[in-house]
Formats: sequence, structure tokens, C-alpha cells
Amino acid sequence: MRQSCPTRVPPAIPMPFQNIDRTDCFIVQEERHTGQEIMQAAALWNAHGPDLFLRRGSIEILETQLGALLPAGTKALAEDALNLVRRYQRLSGTAEIRFRMEKVRHDSCRRFHVDHVPLRLLCTYTGPGVQWKYADSETIYETPAGWITLLKGRLYPGWSTKGAVLHRSPPISDRPVPVTRLLLTLDHPDACGMGRQ
Repeated sequence: MRQSCPTRVPPAIPMPFQNIDRTDCFIVQEERHTGQEIMQAAALWNAHGPDLFLRRGSIEILETQLGALLPAGTKALAEDALNLVRRYQRLSGTAEIRFRMEKVRHDSCRRFHVDHVPLRLLCTYTGPGVQWKYADSETIYETPAGWITLLKGRLYPGWSTKGAVLHRSPPISDRPVPVTRLLLTLDHPDACGMGRQ
């Protein structure tokens, strides 16, 4: 019997990221609880870290650049993010990666869309996670903080509109209490117009 994409009926039991290679699977999520140390490090980054850290490079370059500006007490967050870089690299096969750690305090990307990249990894450390839905459905799913989301983009080999998954940033401007999302995005090095540096 043909197995459907593991996230078709949430809450799904996540399956290995390698399932993203399947033609009928456009999203894979990994449920995880980051733990107190990483949560505290993320809170400290929100308080003292840069609003945006955007770099392109190998794992070694990213580790050096990230280490040079780490606020005190945020090492656990950096180590977790770099572990995700290693996982993304194994899946994507790219030597260089576009690394983006950003504090999001506003409504960003309100429209559901598919990225113009081969493969995108998202992890929201604080605040609500990415929202997604199937292109042929109105049901919207919101990802818990800490979970890892891997999405096929339009440039993924063999990508088609059939069964495609759309995603967006969750609206946060209308929440009764202000929220800061700390979002990690990993991409192909040329994503979003990022040229050689």
C-alpha cells in the first residue's frame, strides 16, 4: 500500500527527513522539545542578540562567524542551530548554506506561498511556528515552537503543483500580548537573491 506523506493528518508521527525525496511528499516535520537550556539561550538571544544574523558559507565559516557575536549564555542555541545546518547539508548536498537567524516581531509573509528554492529548513525557537496547508485544502496547521520543518520549494527536482504544500509566517500583530519569534531559516546559498559575499 502506498504510504501518504507523514504530515497529511496531524498530529502525525514524524518520519525520517529522507522521506522528502518521495514525489508525493512536500513537507516533513520532526517533533522535538528543545529543552530548558536551549529555551533559555533563545530568550537571551532575543534580549541581547542581533535582530538579524544572515550569512552564507560552509559549516566551518558559519560556526566562526556565529561564534564571534554570540551573546553570553547563548552557546546552546548556536550549537543546536549548527547541528541543524549539518543535517540540512546532508539532505541538500550543498557545500555552502544560507543561514538566517531573525527576530520577527511583525506580520511577515502573510500570504501562503511556495519558496523559490530547492529545499528550506525552518525552526522557530520562540513564538508560534510556521503555518502551512495543502494547496487543495483550506485547513491550516500551525507548527509548535522547536519543531523542525523541511519544505520542498519550486526549484526542487521534479517539483509539481499536484499535492504541493504552501506556507506562511503566522500572523502575530493581533495577539493580545506582543510576541517575538526567533526563527532559523536554512537554504541553498543563492536563496532570496543572496549573491557571493
